[in-house]
This record gives sequence, structure tokens and C-alpha cells, in this order.
Amino acid sequence: MKLDDLGYNDKIEKSRIENNLEDFDIGRVISEHKERYIVKTEKGEFEAEITGNLRFSAKGREDFPAVGDWVALTIYDSGFSIIHGILPRFSIISRQSVSQFGEVQIIATNIDYAFLIQAVDRDFNINRLERYLTICYSSDVSPIIVLSKTDLIDEQRINGILNDIKLRIKNVPVIAISNETQNGYEAIKKTIEKGKTYCMLGSSGVGKSTLLNNLSGRTIMRTDTISQSTNKGRHVTSHRELIILENGGILVDNPGMREVGIADTTSGLEITFDKIVSLSQNCKFKDCTHTRETGCSILEAVEKGDIDKNSYENYLKLEREKAHFELTVVEKRKKDKELGKIIKNYKKGMNKNKY
Repeated sequence: MKLDDLGYNDKIEKSRIENNLEDFDIGRVISEHKERYIVKTEKGEFEAEITGNLRFSAKGREDFPAVGDWVALTIYDSGFSIIHGILPRFSIISRQSVSQFGEVQIIATNIDYAFLIQAVDRDFNINRLERYLTICYSSDVSPIIVLSKTDLIDEQRINGILNDIKLRIKNVPVIAISNETQNGYEAIKKTIEKGKTYCMLGSSGVGKSTLLNNLSGRTIMRTDTISQSTNKGRHVTSHRELIILENGGILVDNPGMREVGIADTTSGLEITFDKIVSLSQNCKFKDCTHTRETGCSILEAVEKGDIDKNSYENYLKLEREKAHFELTVVEKRKKDKELGKIIKNYKKGMNKNKY
């Protein structure tokens, strides 16, 4: 396998040279298991760990390798390798860490397109779609909405869902598919280009693993049925993995995510809710919260029906979430700085005691 088959291109090669990494082998992280990685290279697949220097210089989880990363490594005869550096990423799909205060969890890197998958029979939630869109736009990743399990509802219901999406979401491709009958598969295959990397985002049980198996023509991921007691999907995929498809496309499968906290400090919300943000420029007050102020252009538009009320409420919710996340990041940095001072002073005291 050549590096080109993994998505390597001239821009990545230029980045490799600019970062003085020509003396190392280059590979792409295809899976991650608790800080141990599988890296695919022209010489084959190798288990890898990061150097101590890379580990201790990391300021946070974002500085560790993730699925999709291009890495510089040294390969040993035993089939083992050491990662010395991560090449600059052109995109990062991330969310708020579920377990760590003010931390970002990387879902995948160097992604060109994201399939936002929702099952139409039980999982469809347009508010969640807007949440995923915000993640994509803040990550410089192009979204494609995929509606799965269309064989479980009638055509009238499918058309109703498609119409709901068109009313609230503009300029995003929508593909309706059935993993059972494979209706819609031709449309989804046409979107997959050789050398481009795609990521699948969605809750458990929406059919991501089945879609991956069908697209690849072989069983790569184990699938399972929906839990009858909770009507929710079971977490079958427990890790992220990068797969090369027969047509040359590159696909990353992810564990199902029930919690998708946005970690948007850029323009994700502004693009997802561009109409609302554009109207906000006409508000009477510059610090308008768009909740109760007289002369608020957004409230007037909601009242007239020019802006969907549910979309407006979702925008306010995500805006609050974004503000809270940015605040927690600032607080975490402050705490880290204070801890750094304590450690520095402690080391000074230890050095004095030596003499």
C-alpha cells in the first residue's frame, strides 16, 4: 500500500519537510487503544507508542495522536514502532470531554467529510443535527446528512422528515438509505472520493457499523440489535478505526455518542444558524441576548414566522453551552497556571535544601 492510498498528498509532504521530519517513516493512525496506536505505513501496520518527550510536553489530550493523524515514527524489526511527532492537522472533529472539566475530546483528525447519521424510525432529531453541523463547521469538515432505516417507515413520513430538514438546514446534502434493502447506496457511494477521508457521526444503533460493512463489502464491525427495554442502541463499536474502502475512499467509524457537547470556539454556530446571526446585527442593543429585549430583530422574526421557533430555541441552548465551555476552558487554564507556580516554587525550595 502506498501513502497516497491513505490520503497522503503534496500538502502533507510539504508539512513534513517544513517540520524537519524527512528522516522518519510516515504513517497514519488507524486505531487507538488507551494510548497505544496502530499505524498504517507503506511497510505495513505497526503497533506504536509515543516518545516520553512527546508525552511530557503535551499540554492536553489534543497533543496526543488520534485516529486520522499523520505521524512521524521509527519502525523496529520486531514490528513495534515509536511515534516522534504529529504532522499538523488540517481538520479536527472534537467535542467536550464527558469526564474531564474544560477538556476537549478528539473524535478524529484530517477529515474531509462527515456523514451525520440518524435513524428515521426512532432516532431522528433535528436539534441534534444542528448540533452535529456546528461541530462540523467549527472543525472545517463538510457535512452530509444520512437518514438510515428508511425501510421501517412509509414514504409519506420520509418526505415529511426531508421537508423538515429543508426548512431548517440549507445547503447540506441529504441522503436517505436502507441498510436492509440498500436503497440509496448508489447515492452515498457517489459522494465517496478516492483519497478523501470520511467520518461517521451518530448515536448508537443508527446503523453506522452496518453501513461500513456494506460499503466495504466485508464484515469489519460487529453489529447488534436495538435494546428492547430502552429502545436505544447498544455500544457495539468501542473504538475509532480508519478503514480503506475498495473504491479508494477512507472511512472512520466511531463509537455511538449519546452526549455531544460542542467545543466550538470558532464560527461553527455562526454558520449553522447564519440567518439568526445575520439578523442579530439589526438588533437595537449591541449586547442583545435575543430573549426579551425590545427591538430584537430575532424575536420579531420568530414572531412573524420567518425563523423557526424550535431552531431559535436550539440556537439559544447551543450558544449558552458554547459560552459555558469557553468559560470552563479559561478557568482550567487559570488552575493549571496556579498549579504550575506551586510546582515551580516547590522545586526551588527543594534545590535550596540541597545546599
